[in-house]
Amino acid sequence: MIHFKNFSFFLFFSLLIAATPTRAEDAEITTPPAPTIAASAYMLMDFDSGKVLAENNADVKLAPASLTKIMSVYVVFREISNGHLHLDDLVTISQKAWQTPGSRMFIEVGNQVKVQDLLMGVIIQSGNDASVALAEHIAGDEITFADMMNQHAERLGMKNSHFEDSNGLPIDNHYTTARDLAILTRALIKEFPDYYRWFSQKEFTFNNIVQHNRNQLLSRDETVDGVKTGFTDAAGYCLVASALRNNMRLISVVMGASSPNARANENQNLLNYGFRFFEAHKLYSGKTSLSEARIWKGDTKNVQLGLAEDLYVTIPRRRYDDLKAVITIDKKITAPVKEGTKLGTVNVTLKGEPVVSKDLIALKSVEQGNIFQRLYDSAMMLLEKSDGQ
Repeated sequence: MIHFKNFSFFLFFSLLIAATPTRAEDAEITTPPAPTIAASAYMLMDFDSGKVLAENNADVKLAPASLTKIMSVYVVFREISNGHLHLDDLVTISQKAWQTPGSRMFIEVGNQVKVQDLLMGVIIQSGNDASVALAEHIAGDEITFADMMNQHAERLGMKNSHFEDSNGLPIDNHYTTARDLAILTRALIKEFPDYYRWFSQKEFTFNNIVQHNRNQLLSRDETVDGVKTGFTDAAGYCLVASALRNNMRLISVVMGASSPNARANENQNLLNYGFRFFEAHKLYSGKTSLSEARIWKGDTKNVQLGLAEDLYVTIPRRRYDDLKAVITIDKKITAPVKEGTKLGTVNVTLKGEPVVSKDLIALKSVEQGNIFQRLYDSAMMLLEKSDGQ
């Protein structure tokens, strides 16, 4: 009970508390909307989690100009990784490659050029001639190479892309989207980290001609290490960029900007927004046991469960403590079970809102047990069933 003689002090103290500003860490944290981007389409994606942080017209089919070369280079990298091609292989330059118009690395007809030099010409100098030379060397002609590009696009889940050439010069039925380019760039960086470093190179000299990378962000922002510019009258000024800050990588795509400066500025705005207001966390490692489950009629009593790959989440800053992960395991798992079989789910929420859901899989195969193990477990399963009724 509050005595009257102390009431004045109590009232003063209560008013003082009410007048005290709420601490920033106690206030509800809200993430502001993405900045307004002056472009036909754009996309901002976290590399590790694949979460989209900002987008507009991301599924509108647009002419990609030289952003096409990201796919061309991806195909070349795949051919190298599977042993069909080597960096020091020599490519004979055809008449068609030599006379391809637009940006070029100035290769000469009849000369032999190393695959690695041609890749530098595509990545750094955006050489249309180099793109055609690589396409012809790998597939015999550009049409067949474009078929390879489309097959990889389908495999990667690029649902709104179709390629007709290797360089991005205007041609009918040649298009992609901001979302598909983000998906492609994520795959390229993830699958070929050793080769991706070439996208950060600011210049390349070939045939005594020095040419500079057109990605202005490489000079403006030391955290930016790629990826590719593009321009045609139909496509406008385009840029796919990627930056790594404090172990968090973002991919930004801007298509149809009004100038070289505009595409650089708009990508910078997207990247700054993403790094300022979001953070990425690795929650679980792939191929590592997170739990185990009882398996019936097997040659072992338990099966180890985990994730196929590392699990990352991208969330608003300062909200990590609000994350909650729940593991759900299937009931009555029965052998045989093959490695990789889905046996449960990992659900991650942020204050009750879904963030990500991933399959919980068997980390190793479990074969059927012998006849006695199977009979014993069958009896035990019947007992459990009767006990539960």
